[in-house]
Amino acid sequence: MFTIKISPMKKLILLVVIVLGFAEFSLAFQNDTTKKESSTAKVWDDLAQQKVDHTYKPLTLKLSDDGTKYVRFILWHQQWLQTSNLAIDDAPLRLNTLIRRSRILAFAQISPRFLILTHFGLNNLTTGNMNALGNQGDGPQMFLHDAWTEFKVTENSDALYIGGGLHYWKGLTRLANQSTLNFMTMDNTRPFVQWHSLGITDQFARHIGFYAKGQLGKFDYRIAANNPMSPANALGAGADLINSGNGGVDSDLTYTGSIEPNADGDHVGNAVIEGYFRYNLFDTESTKLPYQVGTYMGGKKVLGIGLGFFAHPNGMYNNATDEHENVTHLAADIFYDAPVGSSGNAINAYASVINFNYGENYMSRWAGTGTNIYGQLGYYIGKAKLMPYVAFQSGSYDAYGDNLNAFDAGINYFVNGHNAKITLEYHTISNNPLEGGLDADGNPNGVQQLRLQLHIFL
Repeated sequence: MFTIKISPMKKLILLVVIVLGFAEFSLAFQNDTTKKESSTAKVWDDLAQQKVDHTYKPLTLKLSDDGTKYVRFILWHQQWLQTSNLAIDDAPLRLNTLIRRSRILAFAQISPRFLILTHFGLNNLTTGNMNALGNQGDGPQMFLHDAWTEFKVTENSDALYIGGGLHYWKGLTRLANQSTLNFMTMDNTRPFVQWHSLGITDQFARHIGFYAKGQLGKFDYRIAANNPMSPANALGAGADLINSGNGGVDSDLTYTGSIEPNADGDHVGNAVIEGYFRYNLFDTESTKLPYQVGTYMGGKKVLGIGLGFFAHPNGMYNNATDEHENVTHLAADIFYDAPVGSSGNAINAYASVINFNYGENYMSRWAGTGTNIYGQLGYYIGKAKLMPYVAFQSGSYDAYGDNLNAFDAGINYFVNGHNAKITLEYHTISNNPLEGGLDADGNPNGVQQLRLQLHIFL
């Protein structure tokens, strides 16, 4: 961590310089060959003679001569450098480093009728949760993200697959199933309204349960029936997280229905049911794995319209009435990603609307009872390998008077597609005490950060 005492005006100037410098650096990569063609011609000739191959080749172990039986390995790292909260006046500017993700995933297909997948890694390793030998806490340690088995039920079509385990076949929206390998933006929208159950009823967006998925022509679906994580291990332990103490309205509800017996002494609230249904108007997208692509950069023409739901019957517990209440979320979204003419450019657009219902005035870690809208727009400039983008979300929640808004503006530089890219992003959240805390007067601080990511996956 680096700390610099700097005035607000100088902060702004510094941010502008960094953004402009990044853009100039990216463009310089593209123009370097033209500007120095005469001096580098010999280097390129030597490389050509040596037949150096810089293309990406999947890490696949073939188990049959025709390649239909295989084990596929995927490894990736995302390294971040981000500023402290620039919204706090007179605070020193700090540059903090962290490993946002470090993951290893492997899946094996030794028959067209069944598949096995294992995924483990770590998230958000910082200087604050590292320890001396890496064995004194959970910060530096790898943990299991996914572990499921899957069987194909319909022999001659992809209409039905059944699987089970710790899985990522989620409902509600496309971005609830977002791949972390190929974001269009730097990361999923924060607050994590799309990953609304993250750390609330699941382990880092994964439930334990069973799922069904399949494709019928242009239509695909995924449905899952899971058990919720124990509220004792959840973020906030099920408590209402925005109340009169930080500018909101108190709720009588806690998200503890799965461990509170009902009036008859029976345990209820032990099932989470979720699903997502999509129709593809143009190219169809793969549903072999649940991870949804952020942008194809012109490699496909996709227009997908989706509907989703998340239901947790008896998930809430009313402390005033000693009764259980249901959690029911509904959503609709649309995703468009397509090439623009024959220029090598592409456009990306996504929009979602989610109606969250946890019960009266309840606020969870990422969203609360009410409505959230989200949209993103990006444009890929093929010759420059650059993709500038913007993203915006706004949550109108019953428990809180002001909308909770977030805005991101950034640019991707694709060194080698999604396999190697650099992203710079300006990130801001307003009116959210859960993210920025409260100021001296009890009002929620905003969040403003500049974030840089180095991303490689193989």
